[in-house]
Amino acid sequence: MSEKVYLFLLGLFPSQFRDAYGDEAVQLFRDRLHDEWRFFARVRLWWDLLADLAVSLPREYGYLRQSPTTTSIPQRLEGTPGFYLLEGGSPRAEALCLGTLLSATALMAVSFSMSWAARRVTVPGLTLSHNTPATKSLAGVDSIPLGLRSGAQISGVPPDVAPEVSGLVGQNGGMRAPTTENNDSDVDPAERQRVIDGAVANLKQYYFDRGVAQKTAEALLAHEKNGDNNAAREGTTLAALLTTQMRDASGDTHLVMEYSPDPLPSGPPAQTPEDEARFRDAMLQQNCMIRKAEILPHNLGYLKLDFFPDDSVCGSAMRKAMATLNHADAIIFDLRDNSGGFPDSVSLVASYLFDHPEYMYEPRGAPTEDSWTHSPVAGSLLADKPVYVLTSSSTWSGAEQFSYDLKMLKRATLVGETTRGGAHAGAFHRVDDHFGMGIPEERSINPYGKTDWEGVGVTPDVKVGAAKALDTASKMAVAKLQPK
Repeated sequence: MSEKVYLFLLGLFPSQFRDAYGDEAVQLFRDRLHDEWRFFARVRLWWDLLADLAVSLPREYGYLRQSPTTTSIPQRLEGTPGFYLLEGGSPRAEALCLGTLLSATALMAVSFSMSWAARRVTVPGLTLSHNTPATKSLAGVDSIPLGLRSGAQISGVPPDVAPEVSGLVGQNGGMRAPTTENNDSDVDPAERQRVIDGAVANLKQYYFDRGVAQKTAEALLAHEKNGDNNAAREGTTLAALLTTQMRDASGDTHLVMEYSPDPLPSGPPAQTPEDEARFRDAMLQQNCMIRKAEILPHNLGYLKLDFFPDDSVCGSAMRKAMATLNHADAIIFDLRDNSGGFPDSVSLVASYLFDHPEYMYEPRGAPTEDSWTHSPVAGSLLADKPVYVLTSSSTWSGAEQFSYDLKMLKRATLVGETTRGGAHAGAFHRVDDHFGMGIPEERSINPYGKTDWEGVGVTPDVKVGAAKALDTASKMAVAKLQPK
């Protein structure tokens, strides 16, 4: 029955899209349906699918109507459906109406189901949704294996690349841990107390703000003393609950407790050449997350970048994309779907926008050589061109760094929505055989003010809905370029 419903939803997409990606999309749905068999996992699966349908159909058809003049860029990992390009004509009016009605009905049904489940299973402070803290990575990206969570080196990994690099380990001590929902185990009071004591000790030893660490530790102990954790009898449930309690007390969304049904390694495993090769292949097959690099009408350069990839892997592709925009009269960076990335890549792109080196504040550690732009870039004509950055509530981590710094340097106009608010990240610390936690360990000095974007996001200069950001920025650029 579930597959029939999914096939019906897939039918709302244009026939060209179904012919190209239909079989792969169905297989991906079958795989998730097989793996995510528990109630809450199944609820999250349908929530993700329906929310994606409600957002992607009108947005992608909006992109289609813009008809930019460019050569399409390869998008897909082999064997994985891509949802970045739609081909064909406009959808039938009845298809859009039916899709909207069906999405609204299904979302109401999911909300009712989640409310019903919350009444049946009461866990204080636990939010049951696709953003449940237990499913969030240290860098703020959904469902990334723990081996990827090394905030000082990488501030986010796009979900469509993560499965290909599940063995990669960051350079500052991120640890690899198998995570499955099918082998959860019971947690007795003694183990629960041991996990909480370990979390308290790690907070006091490693968290960058000693005052916040003390406050958060006291909150964890108070919750346990009050019996707030008694209902958390499974590993994943306890991890989610402790994550919520730590974040509520500290206001830091990078604090996370994780559970692994398989034993965690006693120390950080070495990064193997195979791990690096998988990551490199995945990024290259995704064209380094460069979705579009083109010239729009009125000679506006447009770069849609969904991740800031490692310069050592994707530097050539990034430089080629920037060269595509070199003769544009204004530049628009579309970061509405950007999940973060590497600081060296942030500095690489920013280097094209200045005629002298500029400091790019990055709140995850002490300044390095890559904290300054390598400006000027030989042959670049972009140092004096107007720059616009498109943001959304999904813009995260490294993409926020790019947006924040250009705004503080008064080099770009931000258009769209306030970003997600993830500035701090750190290392993963083992608590016991099955529990570990991500702790932000460093906070560098912000030259632009006392606060960064942690928990509050980067506020755009021009606030509009994300779907209208490109049109708004384009009109602003054209108006600025018109002779006075």
